[in-house]
Amino acid sequence: MTPKTSPAWTLSGQNGIESLQLVQDNPIPEIGDHQVLVKIHAASLNSRDIVIARGEPALPHFRPGVIPGSDGAGIVEAVGANVSEFRSGDRVCTHLTSSLPANKPASMNDICESGLGHNYNGTLTSYAIFHESSLVSMPANLDFLQASTLTCSGLTAWNALFGVDSLKPKKGDWVLVQGTGGVSIAALQFALAVGATIIATTSSTTKAERLKSLGAYHVLNYREDSEWGETAKSLTPNQEGVNIVVDVGGLSTLSQSVKAIRANGLIALAGLLGGAPENTSIPTLMDCLANTYIVRGFLLGTRDQFREMNRFIEEKDIKPIFDDRVFDSTQAKEAYRFLQEQRHFSKVCIRF
Repeated sequence: MTPKTSPAWTLSGQNGIESLQLVQDNPIPEIGDHQVLVKIHAASLNSRDIVIARGEPALPHFRPGVIPGSDGAGIVEAVGANVSEFRSGDRVCTHLTSSLPANKPASMNDICESGLGHNYNGTLTSYAIFHESSLVSMPANLDFLQASTLTCSGLTAWNALFGVDSLKPKKGDWVLVQGTGGVSIAALQFALAVGATIIATTSSTTKAERLKSLGAYHVLNYREDSEWGETAKSLTPNQEGVNIVVDVGGLSTLSQSVKAIRANGLIALAGLLGGAPENTSIPTLMDCLANTYIVRGFLLGTRDQFREMNRFIEEKDIKPIFDDRVFDSTQAKEAYRFLQEQRHFSKVCIRF
């Protein structure tokens, strides 16, 4: 029997974490013709969720009372009359956008207007209704917590590395990842799976050891070495530089990414986690001409890319990494704080 209500977190406003409210009997709407009812088993958080809760200018105009969260995994409970791809019992992951063609890259407007947890109800609930275009089948080798990390971080990392056929990493290539957030750890795992050599950065000795245990060949402390981009380049064969940089810091890291990249290498702009450092010039488009590297900006990835990534995860039996501390469904505020205080390693997950 289809439930009529569900425990759910909602955003009553945009005054930060305290805007999160747990509603025990949030109504579940009737399932539309192209909608799917999913019992959520796990969700994970992103910096985006904090930005929305704070009402920051990057993601304005949220819908009051929306269920937050874009990342999740669960089991299909029921489907609408015109849904053909899914049926009851299927294990699924969420895709952040709704009603986009499977091969259409998302724009910032798409993410604002049709993003889960922003204007469309998201994943911080026991039962959720999604448009069928907001779902893909889960990798068969993963559990729900692992699969819940894929929606944003996993897919962004995949697009960063494999989004351009001619620039995909291969055995013998060198890849630089920054920090220990979800995108960087997923990129490390994907690049290792094709035989690339990984250089990683962090400011934590403890996290450096964890990075090495996951397969990073070199780990650079960016607080101790302000010129870590040059150091990274010096570690590569013939000091030519790395083939790919997955840049998640934006203004705070781009100048060092440029110093690390080789001629005709790729800098994948995958995030905006930091502000511009003092007394540091920010590379411009003309630097690409002078230094012959490629910079690619993108947002997330398409559903087609999601399916491609999931096949790769199954083939290579990759197990996504998330933080050792997993929160339960009543601890969303604690999970948000844990993420906001940057105490996490890779992804912060919530079990339902």
